[in-house]
Amino acid sequence: MATTLTKVDVVVVGLGWTGGIIAAECAKAGLKVIGLERGRKRGTEDFQQIHDEYRYAVRYELMQDVAKETITIRNNRKMPALPMRQMSSFLLGDGLGGSGTHWNGHTWRFYPYDFQIKTMTDEKYGPNKLSSDYLLQDWGVTYDEMEPYFYKYDQTAGISGEDKNPFWGKRAQDFPTPPMKRTPILKKFEGATQSLGYSPFMLPSANLSEAYTNPDGEVINACQYCGFCERFGCEYGAKTSPEITVIPTATKTGNFETKFHANVVEVIKSGNKVTGVRYLDTESGEEFIQEAEVVVLASYVMNNAKLLMVSNIGQQYDPETGKGTLGKNYCYQILPGANGYFEEQMNTFMGAGALGMTIDDFNADNFDHSDLDFIHGGSISITQTGYRPIETNPIQQGTPTWGAEFKKNSIYNYTRSLSIGTQGASMPHKENYLSLDTKYKDVYGLPLLQMTYNFTDQDRALHKFITEKTVNIMKEMGAKTVEGKAPITDYDIVGYQTTHNTGGTIMGASPENSVVNPFLQHWDAENLFVVGAGNFPHNGGYNPTGTVAALAYRSAEGIIKYSKSGGSLV
Repeated sequence: MATTLTKVDVVVVGLGWTGGIIAAECAKAGLKVIGLERGRKRGTEDFQQIHDEYRYAVRYELMQDVAKETITIRNNRKMPALPMRQMSSFLLGDGLGGSGTHWNGHTWRFYPYDFQIKTMTDEKYGPNKLSSDYLLQDWGVTYDEMEPYFYKYDQTAGISGEDKNPFWGKRAQDFPTPPMKRTPILKKFEGATQSLGYSPFMLPSANLSEAYTNPDGEVINACQYCGFCERFGCEYGAKTSPEITVIPTATKTGNFETKFHANVVEVIKSGNKVTGVRYLDTESGEEFIQEAEVVVLASYVMNNAKLLMVSNIGQQYDPETGKGTLGKNYCYQILPGANGYFEEQMNTFMGAGALGMTIDDFNADNFDHSDLDFIHGGSISITQTGYRPIETNPIQQGTPTWGAEFKKNSIYNYTRSLSIGTQGASMPHKENYLSLDTKYKDVYGLPLLQMTYNFTDQDRALHKFITEKTVNIMKEMGAKTVEGKAPITDYDIVGYQTTHNTGGTIMGASPENSVVNPFLQHWDAENLFVVGAGNFPHNGGYNPTGTVAALAYRSAEGIIKYSKSGGSLV
């Protein structure tokens, strides 16, 4: 029997970046907010032993326990979907801060083209540039409308960067802090790309170049360039994350309370509204109902979609008929690139998660696609994240993956190899979607989320094109041997690729083509908001965090307005 708790103004499910932003903004506005986090409390003081690579990077200390809850994966509808038994292709965060704790800190704004991709593509290339199997649509909001929210996040996080990219959307104000260090490795990339006629610039970073106090009074320290960012928390408090910014801000108001080990299993709906959520205390086994005037789902992409599905809110997407929106437009990313092997030694063991340099000459629609069989592109970067000794074993193609020759080559190449990588855009396809598995359940008795996904012809063409560009850059950098990434065939979950999953709870201007409106308010329940990268109708050529955060700030503004007057925000 569930215990019903005192009703609050807002209940937020998940306390990563999106949940933290919503909680902070609503609490500052005077609303009483409860945050439900299924993981444990943690913060800077917990990361003093964070350089234990085996514990954090190999055994995934900060990640979700897939023995309790995971997803099933298949490439197409004819295949059986099987559970992901260990973290591999992507890493699902767990605990306070979520993926915002173990991220690298790359902080981008999606392009104006991204927000109006259907309109702009049709206007320039005609409506048949891609086949009707690709489900392109505008987002229901423009870059210009989003720009103030992008900058609000920049200020909160203290983002370090430089406004030197000639392609991206116009910024109303410069970055809050200067760019990170231009190391010799980055200068090598800078010189090569400039000689090829491209426009390099420092990657916008949430590893701060200098100490910074944000508008809410939270202090973020300067990066120490230790090289332990991705999969790790920051023991210096220098990698901006929710637990050192928005969560303390919310707590200081006195209007915010967090409950840990609170796993939400249902959103309770009545008519055209929701009344609260049902959750389990994973330590005591007790069951609770937290009632609220507004419910905000701010968990990871997968969990937001799953909660709507198990709660029977919205119409599940059917690839056979094309009807329904829930689960539709799931997108991943592609990762073109090249490895280079040099004669000289470099300090590859030093770095930071977002220490890098980028070109956008082949991102978005910054180049002519008229004679190409794909759209969009990707940001091409060299990053100096710090080669950690256990998992970094750079070897040339044809080298055995074990034994004496493997050891010799990996040791030799450890300080003599570099990689150029790309965040390649992913376009939605009618056969790529999320649904509930009919066979497997989690430890709480709920169906597992099922992912049906494979790379498409669009992905393969873009991957080939961008890889050729990265090979040319690496040659220009002076590598003695250059190896481009192999062409992609079918998607395989084996081997880490990127945690940048998007779609499934997409936004748009109409309930016919989206789950939520441009304020991320659910079309079928006016007091339910669903916030995260699941709102993206497609995935861009960047990491999603900056765009996710901007959408969260805009949604928070809508939630506060709704709390005063109710009704649809559009």
